[in-house]
Amino acid sequence: MQALIEISDKQYLVQPGDELFIPRQQAEVGDVLDIKPMVAIDQENTTLQPSGNVQVKVLEHLKGEKVVVFKKKRRKRYQCRNGHRQQMTKVEVLSM
Repeated sequence: MQALIEISDKQYLVQPGDELFIPRQQAEVGDVLDIKPMVAIDQENTTLQPSGNVQVKVLEHLKGEKVVVFKKKRRKRYQCRNGHRQQMTKVEVLSM
């Protein structure tokens, strides 16, 4: 069974046992979050108004890969280089 869930305006297609990197959540490591699915997909049919919740467990908080932002104005001797690492939360889908 699969489900389409929405976390922080992003959608994920998940099934039990999946591990996801989602935007940082205000939860402690080891907490279990209940998320209402948007769509439930079974082998026989697809339900647009599913009942129940998807339970995910917070595994850790970490930072994503570094993104380098480079700005330059030609012929003006202007260069600016910045880096950014997005805060992420790693979760595991427990049950649906």
